[in-house]
Amino acid sequence: MKNKRKKRIVGTSERPRLVVYKSLRYMHAQLVDDESHRVLVGMFDKSKVAAPAVKKAKTKTESSFEMGKVFAEEAKKKKVSKVVFDRNGYPYHGRIKAFADGAREGGLDF
Repeated sequence: MKNKRKKRIVGTSERPRLVVYKSLRYMHAQLVDDESHRVLVGMFDKSKVAAPAVKKAKTKTESSFEMGKVFAEEAKKKKVSKVVFDRNGYPYHGRIKAFADGAREGGLDF
């Protein structure tokens, strides 16, 4: 079922695909342009850009929210404001929802 969903979600140069991956400890996010097969922005919650904001959070959900805001700022630097959200098969709640809410608050439209 996961593969069927991926076939429908395609990122373009105007609306790249925002892919989110979570493990038990960490969170990853990427902006992917599927037409040119490029990663526009990639972020890990322990990366130099996201770590200061994430360290202030007390829970993993709060850190996901903060990472979403930082990710949106990095996407704005690349002049990307509209994206297609690919939750990578995860249910839309908890850390995935917190990341999406943070990205929306940061200025991404999806």
